[in-house]
Amino acid sequence: MAGGITDTGELYSPYVGLVYMFNLIVGTGALTMPKAFATAGWLVSLILLMFLGFMSYMTTTFVVEAMAAANAQLRWKRMEKRKDDEDEDSSSGVSDSDVLLQDGYERAETRPILSVQRRGSANIFEITERVEMGQMASMFFNKVGVNLFYFCIIIYLYGDLAIYAAAVPVSLMQVTCSVTGNHSCSVGDGTKYNDTDKCWGPVRRIDAYRLYLAAFTLLLGPFTFFNVQKTKYLQIMTSLMRWIAFILMIILALIRISRGQAEGHPSMAQLSGIRNLFGVCVYSFMCQHSLPSLITPISKKKHVNKLVLLDYILILAFYSLLSFTAIYCFRNDTLMDMYTLNFTNCEIISVAFVRYFLGLFPVFTISTNFPIIAVTLRNNWKTLFHREGGTYPWVVDRIVFPAITLIPPVLVAFCTHDLESLVGITGAYAGNGIQYLIPAFLAYCSRKDTQLVFGSGTVNKHLSPFRHSFWIVFVLIWGFSCFVFVTANIVLSESKL
Repeated sequence: MAGGITDTGELYSPYVGLVYMFNLIVGTGALTMPKAFATAGWLVSLILLMFLGFMSYMTTTFVVEAMAAANAQLRWKRMEKRKDDEDEDSSSGVSDSDVLLQDGYERAETRPILSVQRRGSANIFEITERVEMGQMASMFFNKVGVNLFYFCIIIYLYGDLAIYAAAVPVSLMQVTCSVTGNHSCSVGDGTKYNDTDKCWGPVRRIDAYRLYLAAFTLLLGPFTFFNVQKTKYLQIMTSLMRWIAFILMIILALIRISRGQAEGHPSMAQLSGIRNLFGVCVYSFMCQHSLPSLITPISKKKHVNKLVLLDYILILAFYSLLSFTAIYCFRNDTLMDMYTLNFTNCEIISVAFVRYFLGLFPVFTISTNFPIIAVTLRNNWKTLFHREGGTYPWVVDRIVFPAITLIPPVLVAFCTHDLESLVGITGAYAGNGIQYLIPAFLAYCSRKDTQLVFGSGTVNKHLSPFRHSFWIVFVLIWGFSCFVFVTANIVLSESKL
């Protein structure tokens, strides 16, 4: 996620890239969306979902534009270095002002910009090298901006890990615990259980949850101390399971509605539920931090913004279908934080294998992602404190960084398993920064640097369709307003308790 420039990897067609982006965006957050829809009301939810989808698409084009600008800067630096080397070899007497400066940008003020433009081709803005967001922040932001970027992405990853650490034990607890003695049939039937209710004999539900959390930490936590790579086959398996689960849930809900067994009567609007819905929607549209890995390998990027738009339209339709079938199929008070658990009730489906597959679906998919996110967070910590030419002592590198990565999210999961709130808060704060503020600042700063280095007449071929500065200002105002709104809503909600 952070770091420098890495290899592009194997190229794939634009339509394969479209599928990859769809799989990236539609993840765990989608499972918490039905309850958030029911809490906020269907009309408010639909309007907010469409608006936030539009905002996410806009900032995605900002990141693509910044990626192109970063590639151009790197390409320009290499051309300048080659010319300096050639000048030195020919002993033509180069003055000190012609030496390539460390950051590369001051050079534009000391030599004619036309010479750079003549050497640059029309493809200077082609995205051929994968420049991660951390590297773009280092290129376009000052020191304070870089530190704020890492702070934001670290907080987001902590939230991600806390959600994952809670989701797996919650799913296991809900499927295996029941005061009725029947494993799964009473889950998702509207019966409300307290954490103090019995699970097995004297073991309470909260005790079972924490036992599962401990087992989850012991099994997957050690991977934080090593390097983990997501394999191609693991991606395929996880994506296949995800799509089987989502399609099953939509079909089962539609069958129940068509048979007249629907119980849902959702309201049009409930303003009290907007805060969580906002966080869930932001979290569910999150892809900006992974765009360099996704966009760079696409073989033909001429119409990349149109493909991204098509992806967002499809995702918006999918989220709407999943959520509307859910809120009309189930009563508001029976919708679970993790939507898959609603299908572990025998009345919904009688086939035990399907009940257990849906109930345990988050366990399999999240367990494969947890180590990867943990290693990403650990590497971001290392990058944040890294100094040029410096190395970390073995204890700090192998013990301290993995420990500060793993312990905080596990403690949060130990204290609460309210997934809707965890997703809502993570999306509303850190997700807000990553999805809105950072892309807007990247677009603004990259445009300034592009004009400085290449001249005001140079046009980035991947310039966002929202090229007017009004859109950057609009996104920034929206992002900061969301911070204020969510914080005020939390304070007011707490004061009423």
